[in-house]
Amino acid sequence: MRAAVRRLRQQLGRRGIALLLLGSAKICFGLGYALLPDPNPVGLGLLTRFADIRCWSSVWIICGAVTFACAWLRVGRDWLGFIAAIVPPFVWGSAFLWGAVTGEYPRGLAIAAWYAIGHVALIMWLATVPEYSVPHPARRGRR
Repeated sequence: MRAAVRRLRQQLGRRGIALLLLGSAKICFGLGYALLPDPNPVGLGLLTRFADIRCWSSVWIICGAVTFACAWLRVGRDWLGFIAAIVPPFVWGSAFLWGAVTGEYPRGLAIAAWYAIGHVALIMWLATVPEYSVPHPARRGRR
């Protein structure tokens, strides 16, 4: 078991592991809304004007699957996974922000900030993380 985990870590690398985790989480989040849809999702009025909540949950699932699949691509070719990871939280965060601005859902401002910082900003940072970082050389002791 440990050998398989070690091989998987070597194959995916740091960026691949990040994409694997992000993709899995997005798929699970989307499935939660797809399997047990909330008939009146609070704060998402902007989105539900255009499509049902199940349609919006499929955005999470599809983007999660793309993100998950990009985990196995080489660095430089995995950029689509990071873009796919940003799309759902950006869209939902924008909808919550709109709900706060219009007064439909005052708590939406806090949720929009959570999506912006906890998802979008984190994903943008993960996209810049190098695959391998070289540690600083150890300081030599004084003689």
